[in-house]
Amino acid sequence: MKLKHPSPALVIALIALFVSLSGTAVAAGVVPLAKRALVANNAQKLQGKTARQVASLAGPASSAASLVAPASAPFSLAAGEEKEFSVPCPAGGKAVSGGFATPGVVIGADTHPSADGGSWGVYLINLSETQPASGTAYAMCVR
Repeated sequence: MKLKHPSPALVIALIALFVSLSGTAVAAGVVPLAKRALVANNAQKLQGKTARQVASLAGPASSAASLVAPASAPFSLAAGEEKEFSVPCPAGGKAVSGGFATPGVVIGADTHPSADGGSWGVYLINLSETQPASGTAYAMCVR
């Protein structure tokens, strides 16, 4: 009597069974290897420096701060008035964001950079029908 070869499905099922039965033993051997590989990879990325030495290096944050220039302009609205206000950037600056602040009952209906990017516009609506509103419009500009 001759035995048949096992089917591919049976072979895969047996492999899955043996892997699942050895789960923690395999994981116990693999985790230290993975940790060693991670440490070696980090050492290459840090160019031989410790994490403390890398943290003490001067980063780009100090130079990036000099690229941002906030700008502001006051605004005022009569009771029930709506109007667009523009906040110009310093010479050569480009507006990337903006907004407004007010203690009044004002909503911003639109906010956008100007066509040339040199200012930021905000369209404001005073929701109060009896009280005027005032505040400050802002623009964040990059040089």
